[in-house]
Amino acid sequence: MNRRYYVLGVFLVAIGLLAVATFASSVQAMPVAQDATATPAAEEEATAEPAEEPTAAPTEEAAPAEEAPAETEAAEDASMSEHVIETPFLNVWLNSPHADTSAEAFNHWNEDDPPVVPESCARCHSTPGYQDYLGADGSEAGVVNQSHPTGTTVECVACHNDAASQLTSVTFPSGIEITDLGKSARCMVCHQGRASGLDVTTAVEEAGLAEHPDAKSEDLGFINIHYYAAAASLYGSETHGGFQYPDLPYQPKFNHAGGIDSCTDCHQPHSLEVKVEVCATCHDGVASVEDLHDVRMQGSLRDYDGDGNIEEGIYYELDGLRTNLMTAMQAYASSVNEEPIAYNSASYPYFFVDTNADGEAGDDEAVRDNAYKAWTPRLLEAAYNYQTSLKDPGAFAHNAKYHIELLHDSIQSLNEAMANPAVDMSMAARDDAGHFNPNVEAFMHFQEEEDGNTP
Repeated sequence: MNRRYYVLGVFLVAIGLLAVATFASSVQAMPVAQDATATPAAEEEATAEPAEEPTAAPTEEAAPAEEAPAETEAAEDASMSEHVIETPFLNVWLNSPHADTSAEAFNHWNEDDPPVVPESCARCHSTPGYQDYLGADGSEAGVVNQSHPTGTTVECVACHNDAASQLTSVTFPSGIEITDLGKSARCMVCHQGRASGLDVTTAVEEAGLAEHPDAKSEDLGFINIHYYAAAASLYGSETHGGFQYPDLPYQPKFNHAGGIDSCTDCHQPHSLEVKVEVCATCHDGVASVEDLHDVRMQGSLRDYDGDGNIEEGIYYELDGLRTNLMTAMQAYASSVNEEPIAYNSASYPYFFVDTNADGEAGDDEAVRDNAYKAWTPRLLEAAYNYQTSLKDPGAFAHNAKYHIELLHDSIQSLNEAMANPAVDMSMAARDDAGHFNPNVEAFMHFQEEEDGNTP
């Protein structure tokens, strides 16, 4: 019996030792279980890449263990891709004329030696040139100090920099400074033209012909306002964009109704497109840019081009006046100058000798060697105004009244020099009636006030 109790005791001790061993092993396994369920990300990593079997001390040949940094780098790249900074309006700008890398405006000097945009052009035909003019490159502001490489357009950094943000005034070719322009100043730096009507006056005076309007002179040459001079149109007589005949009143800045006062009120700043939807809020029937040609307001109920139609849009009134002015110029050139003239809008310097007297400057005539040179002061003044009205495609919207006056007066001037006036202006109105006419003493009396305000 004692033997039986001995065997039973040994058996119980063995069971106890086995229980202790089992408990100890379970305690050691607990941390492993916690790591395996820590986060879903850890589960994904464990599932995607099965863990390698434990190995002895690694050697250089056991390099697979170094693949972890590559995975980390890939993960970092993936994380960065989620935080890529996108340039606002980039695609809109890329489809605008300002980004057109094939445009003549940015490629004109490619074949020069060296291929650079000269100082006189770089301000508006290259991004570094514009920055140079602003002083954004650390140079003197208001001038371009050097030529600049070709290969750029009007890029984001041209207009988006500290110097551009601080720009609020612009000096026009006439020397007149317009202040308090806000962001529109950035546009007007380039959309003001490169010449003014005062340049025409100066050229005539320097040729000694101020008192001889119909005398031809080799010292005279065509003066080009340049292109898209919207600001010159907008500010009218205030900046002398056109040639203004002495002793005649001219429309100052066009103040659009409804608080429309800045460039970006009417134009999308990155695509440059007209905000037709803004126009449509007041102008009925406007759904496209072409529809704007038909706009005519109640303050414009006179027949400006003399064709008897006072329902056509102001755009067409201007077009009719331009046609009449070209008729007058060609009649004057043939009868007074005895040198026929023709115009080609796509070929510099635009006015050419009409060798076959057909009224057109054909491809064989629109060449530099055939440029028109028989200029008189009277013809030069009229040609300058013709070009000024034509090279601003939005002249009808920017300041139609100013251009109507310039074209009307140019025709009248040419008619005065011909025994048989070429254009009948008896039905063509220059000014509006009553309260819509800003050129009467009641409204002009205070224009010479220093602050420009009516007391």
